[in-house]
Amino acid sequence: MKLIEIAEEQVKPLGYKIDKARQVIQQGFSVSRFCPALAFSGGKDSTVLWHLIRTHFPEQSAHLKIIFGNTGVEYPESLQFARQLGRKWGGDGFFEARPGETEQPGYRYAAQRLILDYLIETGEVKKVLQEGGKLKTTDALERACPPRLREEFETPHPFIKWTWPEGTRKSFFWCVDQYGWPILGKAFSKLNARRINIDCFLRFSESKSEDPKLLAYYDVLREVKISQACCDILKKEPSERVQAGLKVDVMFKGLMAAESRTRQTNFATRGYLFESSRAYLSGNSFYHCNPLSIWTDDDIWTYIREYDVPYSPLYDMGYEDADGDCHCIKRNGCLGCCTDILYLNNHMSTLRHTHPKAWNTFMRMGMAEELRKLQQLRRNGQMSLMDYLPVEQLIEDRPCAFDSINKLILSEEEWEEPEDTENAD
Repeated sequence: MKLIEIAEEQVKPLGYKIDKARQVIQQGFSVSRFCPALAFSGGKDSTVLWHLIRTHFPEQSAHLKIIFGNTGVEYPESLQFARQLGRKWGGDGFFEARPGETEQPGYRYAAQRLILDYLIETGEVKKVLQEGGKLKTTDALERACPPRLREEFETPHPFIKWTWPEGTRKSFFWCVDQYGWPILGKAFSKLNARRINIDCFLRFSESKSEDPKLLAYYDVLREVKISQACCDILKKEPSERVQAGLKVDVMFKGLMAAESRTRQTNFATRGYLFESSRAYLSGNSFYHCNPLSIWTDDDIWTYIREYDVPYSPLYDMGYEDADGDCHCIKRNGCLGCCTDILYLNNHMSTLRHTHPKAWNTFMRMGMAEELRKLQQLRRNGQMSLMDYLPVEQLIEDRPCAFDSINKLILSEEEWEEPEDTENAD
């Protein structure tokens, strides 16, 4: 489908879109040989899709599995709503996917950095590097820890923790420590690896690039600890484990092309229903089904009002700015998601007003420091009074200092790639 055709579909009346969604849902059920499932986030889009399926396909709906991805950093309002609706509508078919646990003990990033610095100082760093300069593995680095540091790391300390014990839940803060903060969109996260691996790549890799935008991205990455790995670790991987256990072969999702350029492009090239694969299906096809692809936010809210569909109270929360304008939460997603920080009235600036305790936690755990580094890069070397104030003081006295980064200049180009957060609606 061409982009102009998508635009033409998006302006058609809601009745047409409901009929189209019904057709696509029917196609999804018709190709299922094992187990169909719905990716449910507790957000408005997946709730509307679930309502459509229950209304028009009651028999199939009775056997539909509902997979709710609980990342551990859900809005409390969305978490409560998802669980309540899951029990009411889904019963025994409602499953909550949780992040996994570490299979062995490991060091925190600060400890990994000390090990790397030791190996550099002693001239032994090549022992943990591949031939081209990349780190062999994180395990290889940790095994090279000298006895002196190992003893320090494993000695209990009341204030400093150097290790992650075996069986540690891969929480949001584990992801942040090992990979980085979910700041900026996926276009800024080309190196999907642990931060210590990225440090080695940036310093020792012999891979060369002449792409000015890519080189500028590396310059940002040298200064700022950012990553989108949390989406895979907290959302995708837990859901796929549940899917494997249920032998899911068709996954219904409430994704809309209007949400981002990435989703628009995916819909244009793949359509409503597209084939994929899963190892647990032993060669049988796996399908992604997106019946709401041509819907818009206005369609979702119109449907909710017309058919009295329940929705998370999160969407009724917001704040009024100094000009008297109201800003409501538009997407549920994860509490700590900072992918839209390039835009005004972004997720984190809204969170500061609606959930100040959570905002303070993220900022004090390190997000504020990374945002300040980005602001410094944006100014291209020009200093600001904010650069001389401690981050803690800024959090207390000028919390709005972390509300946005309006423009980030990369090689004299503005990079403003919208986020595309999986299952955030």
